Amino acid sequence: MTTRRYFLGGGAVLLGGGLLWGRKGQSAKASEKFEVTLSDADWRKKLTPEQFAVLRQEGTERAFTSPLLKEHRRGVFACAGCDLDLFPSDTKYDSGTGWPSFWKPLDNAVVVESDHSFGMVRTAVQCRRCGGHLGHVFNDGPQPTGLRYCMNGVALTFKAAAA
Repeated sequence: MTTRRYFLGGGAVLLGGGLLWGRKGQSAKASEKFEVTLSDADWRKKLTPEQFAVLRQEGTERAFTSPLLKEHRRGVFACAGCDLDLFPSDTKYDSGTGWPSFWKPLDNAVVVESDHSFGMVRTAVQCRRCGGHLGHVFNDGPQPTGLRYCMNGVALTFKAAAA
């Protein structure tokens, strides 16, 4: 059975001849104010080109390319832009989509907004501290929330828990 999740994932692979696909141009949220606000030039200095394309220009990394897919240690996934803790490792699961997926973020970690790109309506997920684009949330995840926070691995870092 073909679902929208697999269609979109396949489209990312097909369109993603390079590393990323998505909206390009002016950086995301240029007019909004967040706790962490940098110029495009400063973001470019701080981030890799791939991180900048995703976090600041709302791009999407190719499916199945993130090393964080195989990250199973205890710890927390944080924003690669501002280091805000976003998702505890015990909410991560294998959604089969090719992107790190979580069923719940930490309290007060992310904000969501409607995304009307690519001829569809989705819910985009941003870091609440820097406004960086992380990915999208869908209502086809596991219980207890039924949500799937489908995140770009390049938008995240992992902090292992102390042993």
